[in-house]
Parts: sequence; C-alpha cells; structure tokens
Amino acid sequence: MEFRQIEHFVAVVEHGGFSPAARSVRIVQSALSTSVRNLERELGAALFERTTRRVALTEAGRAFLPAARRVLAEAVTGVDAVRAVAGLSRGRVAIGAIQWLGPVDLPAELAAFHRTYPEIQISVLNAPVTELIERLRGGDLDLAYLAEDGPVPDDLASQVVYREKLMLIMPEGHRLAGRDRVSWLELADEPFVEFSEGSAVTGLLRRVSAELGLRRRIVGQVTQLGLQLGLVSSGIGVAIVQGTLATTTPGLAVAELTEPASEWQVSLVSRAPRPTNPAAVALREHLSRRA
Repeated sequence: MEFRQIEHFVAVVEHGGFSPAARSVRIVQSALSTSVRNLERELGAALFERTTRRVALTEAGRAFLPAARRVLAEAVTGVDAVRAVAGLSRGRVAIGAIQWLGPVDLPAELAAFHRTYPEIQISVLNAPVTELIERLRGGDLDLAYLAEDGPVPDDLASQVVYREKLMLIMPEGHRLAGRDRVSWLELADEPFVEFSEGSAVTGLLRRVSAELGLRRRIVGQVTQLGLQLGLVSSGIGVAIVQGTLATTTPGLAVAELTEPASEWQVSLVSRAPRPTNPAAVALREHLSRRA
C-alpha cells in the first residue's frame, strides 16, 4: 500500500468523483483510477460503487475512510515537524565536553545560541574522551569538545579550538616548588595523582613516561578535577594539568614541563563529514565562529 494510493482515495471522496479528484492531485483520470483499483486489490475489497452517474462509498470504503484521513493528517504533521526542525524553529542538540575547556566559556556560548534559537533544546554531557568518542559514533551526541593525544579518528571531523601547554602542579612545600621549569626526568619516582582512565591527559602522561622510561608512583586516581587539585594541594602527590587550570588555581606551585615540552589541544568534533541534524549544524557554526 502506497501513500499516494491513500491520497487518491481520499481525493475521490472529498471531490465526489474521479475527474475532479484527478484535477485536484494533478494527474490524469486514468492514472488515478488505476491507483484506486490497485489499492482495492491490496485491501481485498471494493471501496467505491461506480455507476455512470455517481461514485459512492461501499461499506468497506466507509470503514477505511477514517484511517485514511488519519494517515494523511499525520503525514502533514510529520512534514510540518521536519520543516520546523530544518528551519530551527524546534529541535534538539546534544553536545559533550571534557571537564576543563580552558578559555572556552561553554555556558556563555550555549546561552548566546539559545537567545538566537530559543526553541532548540540543548543537552550537555561531561565525560572522558573515550566515552565522548563512543557516544559521538553511536549518535547519542551531535558534537563534542575533545582533547586527543594524537590525530582525531578518520570517521570524525574536527576543528582545533585552542592549544596550551601542560604544566606540573605540586604542593607549595615540594622540593621542586619555586622552579620555573622542570624536566620530565626529574619526576622519576614522584607520587602522582592521575586523572581517570580515558582522559587525554592521562594518555599523554603515560605515553611520554613510556618513551622516556620514566617510573612514576601512582598514589591516587580521580574522576573530578576539583578532587585532583585538592589532593595535590594537601601534599599527597603531584599532577600534570592544563596550563590555564594550573595558573588559575591558588595554593599550588606551578612549573613548565620541558624535555619534552607538552601541548594540550582541544578540538570541536562531530561525525564526518558534517552533522545531519540542522540544530547541530547551527551550533557547530556558532561555536566555530566564536573559537
């Protein structure tokens, strides 16, 4: 059964005959008659009593008419809904983000987007990089701010938003406190407070340590930045964090990492080549302009 067949059936009912119905749907009468007969064949019953003078509904036709009208009404509603989403007068968009975005003020950016598109519903998820990538690929997220220790996967499209150095943070009474620069190898056997599995900083830290043969002692692993900073400040261990986070947190000694210098890169990412959700396209363009 085809949508056009139902449309033709209702047109015959509403216009009182095949000729005016054919004119209303802009096809020739023979084609409309064939369409209705094919519908009757599929339903297994005649829908009209045809005489030379008039066309009238059969009992089967009267039984089918309410459902046919509902199908057409729901189709119109669906078309209107699609046009509303495409025109951004309604819809939803889901964006994910790592916990620290440095200079990106995501709440302010989303508020500015909301003022332009007040009917778009926005949902935000904070999660580790590995989870954000999985949710992007699965369609749970339209966009995400990611930090990657290496290239973004080929099935994702990305735009670099900002870069900054990674810094060493330590208690103010630490043996290295007061130094402007500290080499990675000077951190041998230091107690570290690491961030959770799936974090880009943790991945980079482990890669560099392996390349240098650097042995670290992991004394804590956390899932919240505030707890990581608090543990370092209390003297449990040291940590490596983003530069803007390190320099804006009081009560910590901070030093630049050298040999090698390490950079943190955050990108705005979507499924390649571009989002199909109109609201996501609009939000990505908004965030890209403000990057």
